[in-house]
Amino acid sequence: MVDRARKARPARKGADAGEPAAADLLPTGEVMARTGLSRQVLYQYTAMGLIHEADTTAAGHRLYPASVVEHLRLIRELNETGYTLRDIKEIFFQRGQR
Repeated sequence: MVDRARKARPARKGADAGEPAAADLLPTGEVMARTGLSRQVLYQYTAMGLIHEADTTAAGHRLYPASVVEHLRLIRELNETGYTLRDIKEIFFQRGQR
């Protein structure tokens, strides 16, 4: 089985020197596997502004920076301890994170 997280990625729209290297990008399925969140939840969090919109390949596949995994775990932990998604968004906004 191919480890998709380490496989070279095709060129992305808007790629430049300041963006993560291709090896630092994870497809949606890998992010789902590492966080236990569904595709719909990832899209909801993106729509709400809790995470940045994913880069896409020429084929339209979404690629997330590896750092999103820890960010999503934090969102999940905060939500499980009683914070609403609106509260979490406000916390991230105040801290300059997203």
